[in-house]
Amino acid sequence: MSSDADAIPGGRQVVCTGTVRVGLTPRRAIELFTPSGERTWVEGWDPVFPAGEGEGETAPGSVFVTEGDHGPVTWVVVARAPDSLAYARVLPGVSAGLVEVGCEQGPGGSTEARVTYRLTALSAGAVGELEAFEARFEALMGHWERAIAAAAPRFP
Repeated sequence: MSSDADAIPGGRQVVCTGTVRVGLTPRRAIELFTPSGERTWVEGWDPVFPAGEGEGETAPGSVFVTEGDHGPVTWVVVARAPDSLAYARVLPGVSAGLVEVGCEQGPGGSTEARVTYRLTALSAGAVGELEAFEARFEALMGHWERAIAAAAPRFP
């Protein structure tokens, strides 16, 4: 049983939600947010699949690891639907939480991808990092939108 006494002093959880417009249908757009799909538009993104890479990489329970600024980040697929994905994300000693992406039909045949990060600091030192992430989240969504627009013509 835990109590507030177990909480990290000054601990914090952030919830950041933004929209990324993608010039593809929702079912094609969601593929850009899979571990392999992000390779087409995220510089340096190189997921490693401990159980092997394959068609099941987005099946619930699938695990992959990426390299973050503070070391390896472990991702676990927790939900998959035709137009959405949800991942648990853990950066040991720094933060843990849920990342959700849902794609809906937008204007003119485009897609609006709604991206939500729900992250909790795992140490007092990480609180400031989460606050900085929250402060730059809107700019990050703009960067993603531009990177995806540049990569979309190359996306299979």
